Amino acid sequence: MPQSVLDRKIALAVSPTERARKAAREVQAAHDWADLDQADIVVVMGGDGFMLQTLHQMLERGRIVPVYGLNLGTVGFLMNLWRSGDSIVHRLERAQSFEVLPLSMTATTMAGERVTYPAINEVSLLRETRQTAKLEVSVNNAVRISELVCDGVLVATPAGSTAYNLSANGPILPLGCGMLALTPISPFRPRRWKGALLPDSAQITFRVLEPGKRPVSAVADQREVRDIRDIQIAIDPNRRLSLMFDPGHSLDDRISAEQFIV
Repeated sequence: MPQSVLDRKIALAVSPTERARKAAREVQAAHDWADLDQADIVVVMGGDGFMLQTLHQMLERGRIVPVYGLNLGTVGFLMNLWRSGDSIVHRLERAQSFEVLPLSMTATTMAGERVTYPAINEVSLLRETRQTAKLEVSVNNAVRISELVCDGVLVATPAGSTAYNLSANGPILPLGCGMLALTPISPFRPRRWKGALLPDSAQITFRVLEPGKRPVSAVADQREVRDIRDIQIAIDPNRRLSLMFDPGHSLDDRISAEQFIV
């Protein structure tokens, strides 16, 4: 028999915004909250940015448990609706879990430093100066574009496909599709290239051409590495995240609904 929510240790993570803190004061007395490092479930109160911050902290600590978000930010794409007076435990008992696979980005800088960061939404490469970036694009060690001239390029997961990727005219990816979106940002050459859909087993490599003249930075969600020489991006199958959603309010439902917004 599955373990009841009442028998599990639940932690509360609250954004420093006044709106989130005010809502947290309402629920803090309704449950015996555990410490984050001991929790079986984490309830996150805030916006999408704070949710990503919390998930990254879990990845860094190596202790990953299901996360249930309550939107006290703006968009709240990764969150559930906040309703004052609702029983958090009752909502957790009815919630459904969805698996999200993060990306792993390994970037090498011009100075030879090697940096690895996870990304839940996307990894983006961006020009650092007014000059366009020039990039070589390889998939599974095969060069696919010898010279991409652009403002940048990104690799997005299904969970992140409605964020920066959508703003860059990339495709919306349903959860569980087993795909990644490779999307150029303001491409100049090849002029007609609109990007690609790749299996999530693919390893994508970007090599910066003329890095001294045309420096490029890499951003994994919110963490930036500047002056990169090359970068490898692939799904990390060993660090699976679990997001919990109310029935009828799942991330998959909202990803599908985004395709009909005009």
